[in-house]
Amino acid sequence: MDGAEQAARRQRSRRANFIKWLRKVHGWVGLWGAVLGLMFGATGFLLNHRAGPMKVPTGQPQVEELQMAVPNKPFHSPMDMAKWLKGELKIDGKPGRMKREPAHPVAWGDRSTIQPEFWQVGFAAPTQTVQAEYWVGNGFVAVKRTQNSFLATMTNLHKGTGLSIGWMLLVDTIAGSLILLSLTGVLLWTELNKRRVVGVALVGGSIIAAVACGLM
Repeated sequence: MDGAEQAARRQRSRRANFIKWLRKVHGWVGLWGAVLGLMFGATGFLLNHRAGPMKVPTGQPQVEELQMAVPNKPFHSPMDMAKWLKGELKIDGKPGRMKREPAHPVAWGDRSTIQPEFWQVGFAAPTQTVQAEYWVGNGFVAVKRTQNSFLATMTNLHKGTGLSIGWMLLVDTIAGSLILLSLTGVLLWTELNKRRVVGVALVGGSIIAAVACGLM
């Protein structure tokens, strides 16, 4: 066996190992993408049909309301109230939208009075939303909790409502999986169909050249 034949055999062996490795990467990445893709595909369908004539109902939310007595130590800000509520009611999710409306005069018929300062705090999580309202000086905080249905919870997971950076990074792996699947798929196709690649390149180059000439 001469040197040229040995070099050709080594080259074929390296190519075979490379294709084998590509297939493994393509398969495992595809499996991971399929697991999360199934959930995001189903919830994406629900989001696409959340309104209009083809609306898919996601179930009725369960609403609860209560009044929490204000602690002896006064609140200094809506954030103080949010932290207190989160600890007292074991609320999931982080405080989101906050509203602080200062005290201002209002008219009541021919009389005028001062409306107290108003605070509003919202918490959002996939399974529920909580909204708290407080008039500064009142002895209680009004709290309203809305428990989402299973389908609504799944759509919130799709949108990342009230979720941490960790979940966002996990979702980003789907985008990475699609990119890797595309790259490994193209590489596999080109490695297994080199003659076709040449033909596709020639046809594509001819089309591009024809279009370029037509635009000139």
